[in-house]
Amino acid sequence: MTSVRPAPVARVRGARLSGVDVARAVALLGMMAAHVGGITDHLDWVDPSSWSAVVNGRSSSLFAVLAGVSVGLVSGRTTPPGPPEITRVRARLAIRAVLIVMIGVALMLLGTPVYVILPTYGVLFLLVLPALRWPPWAVFSAAGACALLSAPFAIAIVPLFAGTSSFEQQLGLVYPVVTFLTYVLVGLGVARSGLEARSTQVALLASGIVVATTAYVVGALVAPIPADGNAFPGVPYVPQGSTAGQAAAQVFLSPRDHSSSIVDVVGTIGVALAVIGLSSLLVDGRARIVQRIAFPLVAIGSMPLSIYALHLVVIAAVPGLPDGLATWWGFAVGAALFAMLWQRFLGRGPLERLIAHIASTVPR
Repeated sequence: MTSVRPAPVARVRGARLSGVDVARAVALLGMMAAHVGGITDHLDWVDPSSWSAVVNGRSSSLFAVLAGVSVGLVSGRTTPPGPPEITRVRARLAIRAVLIVMIGVALMLLGTPVYVILPTYGVLFLLVLPALRWPPWAVFSAAGACALLSAPFAIAIVPLFAGTSSFEQQLGLVYPVVTFLTYVLVGLGVARSGLEARSTQVALLASGIVVATTAYVVGALVAPIPADGNAFPGVPYVPQGSTAGQAAAQVFLSPRDHSSSIVDVVGTIGVALAVIGLSSLLVDGRARIVQRIAFPLVAIGSMPLSIYALHLVVIAAVPGLPDGLATWWGFAVGAALFAMLWQRFLGRGPLERLIAHIASTVPR
């Protein structure tokens, strides 16, 4: 009887994909814009002055899809290892998840006027652990099921947060777990599909554009965003006086960002796939001059947890910080300089290094 051997560690680690780092940087810079850029609240494609609102919702969803990509990359890429190595991978990811939750709660305690995604981000790492050895079709099927359940789940949990403060609302209401689990599962499926291949990158870019365009066109036609909406992030919104049909359309087909509707979830997934595909096509395997041009973004994306936490600390430390394009540029340039210098002289980001050191205590 032939014994089963665990996959070698080299297969699990693999070479770093700079395109994924660039996509992470896009997500981080987009979230910075949402926090300090003074952008408009609602996106209207016929009004160019509102186009800055494209970062709303799409940046955090891109960040979550890339979390799934990261889980897939560190757990074997296209070929996850078998026992006992997969047990060690799961244990290390579980430790990372707990530490990310702790860091997120610490950032929330700073009182920063920003909805912190990290606690939900850490919980998602735990929820996706059982799927590490699923084939891509099973991962994408689970993501599809979560997308369908996203809006009903977001509505169902609202009573649980009645009378709660902003602190509690960040722990599941603003970033509904089922909605964001959809994003992480999609990212895991992308990593399992062979992100290194040019054909995969082209497919991601093309399918992302088609999916996002179709979703938002359907949403805009069937469930246009109410002009006088008083919506809360993460929760579907139905204006008073809506008919049953209009209410159903707003719940399931609204194109509003952070609405948890099917259109919102599918549309933001399409945007995320297009960004990942385009970033990979432009950077991975290209000439050295391209790598040098992309280095500021690669550096930011190589330490997403550190950059995310640092920008929230700065916001908390400067309470009177004005919102606007100049402030965003200050954050963007500051993040790039910090990341490039840190990576050049110290390597891995500070929080990434700390978490990796703690997680590495798991024995083989």
